[in-house]
Amino acid sequence: MPAPSEPAPPPAVPAGTGRTTPTNYARLRGGSGSAQVGPPYDAVDTVVGLACTLRAAGVGASPERVQAAVQAVAALDPARHDDVYWACRLTLCASDEEIRRFDVAFAAYFGDRPGTIVRRQRLSKPALRVIADGSTPPGDGEGDGEQVQGAATASSVEQLRHRDVSRMSADERAQLRRLLALLQLPGEARSTRRKRAASRGAVDPDRTLRAWLRAGGEPAALRRHRAATRPRRVVLLVDVSGSMDSYADALLRFAHAAARRGRAQTEVFVLGTRLSRVTREMAHRDPDVALGLVNEVCPDAGGGTRLGVLLKEFLDRWGQRGTARGAVVVILSDGWERDDPTLLGEQVARLSRLAHRVVWANPRKAAPGFTPVAGGMAAALPHVDDFVEGHSLAAYERLAAVVLGRERAPVRPRTGAARA
Repeated sequence: MPAPSEPAPPPAVPAGTGRTTPTNYARLRGGSGSAQVGPPYDAVDTVVGLACTLRAAGVGASPERVQAAVQAVAALDPARHDDVYWACRLTLCASDEEIRRFDVAFAAYFGDRPGTIVRRQRLSKPALRVIADGSTPPGDGEGDGEQVQGAATASSVEQLRHRDVSRMSADERAQLRRLLALLQLPGEARSTRRKRAASRGAVDPDRTLRAWLRAGGEPAALRRHRAATRPRRVVLLVDVSGSMDSYADALLRFAHAAARRGRAQTEVFVLGTRLSRVTREMAHRDPDVALGLVNEVCPDAGGGTRLGVLLKEFLDRWGQRGTARGAVVVILSDGWERDDPTLLGEQVARLSRLAHRVVWANPRKAAPGFTPVAGGMAAALPHVDDFVEGHSLAAYERLAAVVLGRERAPVRPRTGAARA
């Protein structure tokens, strides 16, 4: 997609017509009649990144809307905060609810960025440049320092989505918490025995007959129906042991957003030195209060964990009785097991026979050269349907897509009993 370019001002019109002249147009844009034209900057990736955040927040930012937003930003001034806001709001939102979510997501996405929202300069050839903090890239003039600083600030916002949670600063973690509160985790849709009216599908004899009776016995259009759908139950098993300490806060906030904002019934369990069901605590609207209640329920966070024993307890007390049947079960853990990993493998195999799908999110998977050689992880993987990363905001967004069924991250082709 070509980079947005500065549009030419509208043509002058005769006085008294009420339309904007070039001089007034420049004044409304915040500049002078002879605004200086700088080098071209690419604002497309900013709009695309904002659209990804909006989709995770429940705004239907379709590709068509994103295309319209890019064109609107190009027609306005991508270097002005207000122009970018209104261009994106008018093209990406279609209802009052979406506008409300857009305002929250826009403020969280751009954070405390300055009014200048220029992106990195387009280079004639693909190249990488490493710029130290406070320095100026070679070949740039003295007046380009502010532009480079603005580009670096803009780049950091998009990089936050892909940055490892364990390496974030305090300010970045605060911004991450605002974005995590906007995530949704709907379950994969499944067919039910109920029927709903549809334009295509099998003929609905009852509705068709009633329509004929209302028409006085004259033949009328056939009424059709199809099976209704509802989201599958989602079960989250969050590991809060010592090895997961740097990721526990983000994972629990992700679980809170799933329990509060997901359209599916969501159950949340915490795996520490013991198993704790925290679904009721996660129902609180304030994530900070909810996490405080979770800490009271499971004060053993940060200790060791025995995944096999706790998973067996979950299946015996809840899973076998219906919680895991036909559900999408998500295990958020690095797979480090203190006890014999054989027990963990047996329990994950047992879980896979009950659940519709088993998804494992491992924060260590994103590390360079990662191989699942740890005893617990190696024993569990043969019985896992999808194996994804769990270290960043972008990874949590992809995890939500995998749970919904829009994406798949299979470990290997599955064989065995049919799923519920």
